[in-house]
Amino acid sequence: MATRRGFIGSASGISTAALLGYSASPSAADTPLTDTTSAATASVTQQQAKDSIFAVNAGMRSNYATLKAELVKHLSPVIVVQNDAKGGRFTLVTANGQESVNPVAETFELAKSIAHVPLGCFSVIASYLADKIPNLPNADRIDPHDLLLVAFNDDKSTAWIEPLQAYAATLTTARKNLPAAGLPAALTTSCGNILDAALKFINASVQAKVFDMKSFEDFSASVYPDIRVNMEHAAQAQIKGVQDTMKAWRAKVGEAAWADLYCVVLSQWTTSVLNQNTIIIKDCMNAAKVATHLIDLPGLETPKDPIFTALDNLVRIVQDNIAAEMVFPKDTKVADALKGKEDLLSDEILIQLGGSAATTQSSPTYNTLSEGMCPVRK
Repeated sequence: MATRRGFIGSASGISTAALLGYSASPSAADTPLTDTTSAATASVTQQQAKDSIFAVNAGMRSNYATLKAELVKHLSPVIVVQNDAKGGRFTLVTANGQESVNPVAETFELAKSIAHVPLGCFSVIASYLADKIPNLPNADRIDPHDLLLVAFNDDKSTAWIEPLQAYAATLTTARKNLPAAGLPAALTTSCGNILDAALKFINASVQAKVFDMKSFEDFSASVYPDIRVNMEHAAQAQIKGVQDTMKAWRAKVGEAAWADLYCVVLSQWTTSVLNQNTIIIKDCMNAAKVATHLIDLPGLETPKDPIFTALDNLVRIVQDNIAAEMVFPKDTKVADALKGKEDLLSDEILIQLGGSAATTQSSPTYNTLSEGMCPVRK
């Protein structure tokens, strides 16, 4: 990608304004210095001069914010997705207002709840693990430093027993009530297997007053086939719920409006690549615009006002898309940087640090996978 310096420097004496396609009056730099201007400059302190320059950017930001605040009122139609434990909360934003639904059946949350049991046990015992990696099949994949950070408690301590027993009581109640939950037969069986194995691991560990990574991995590995069954049922529930909702909303807004639909998916960073809702939504949108209109917006935690956050970020994207082509009409690569996730200075910094100006590939998202490629490998 061309850098700003390379882009502007290639003008070979042509003014920047002319290069961008505009005409401009002679600047102060092109005007001979007279006694009057020299005297005026002499009366300005260095800080005042700097402040006047800072004011230029402050004025830009003010104008940008004003445009953004007005433009956000015209965003329509937009679907905002908040990923949550229930499979996602979907909000349709149109000129007529907003409506929100949780479209995924309870099977999704129930199946995932039991699938999370090994993680629940791990979260109790993790800080009491010995900080030495035992002879495990995946030992080379465990970072010794990270293990040391997680295993911050004394591995000889038994302080983990009480919280693990408390979790066992929760698992015992769930196991007792499982048949009454009305789950599909296969899901009931897999949930029962996971709960039984967890209780066996907990009881053995409490009785011996000791555990290690090997005993925990033996437990977690033993229930993996059952976890896959739970994942299958959760995925089926999510796909059906999301697709049904998208179909209903498509009929509501009409084909013409749906063709320009924006979808913003809010997620945590840890689930922002191949996000489950993004994968499902992709096939419900106008295929020609998925790459630009389906936006994954990862964050650290769920924002206090998810809808505002989504629309505020979307409006930045929309107005930057137009600004990019008009501010940089003669260099599409620089325009693409303004439109995308790159910082305009990134290539220049790479050059000055002795690196390459080539854009580095980030982790692939579903939007950038080859058409027809399945993102999940069995």
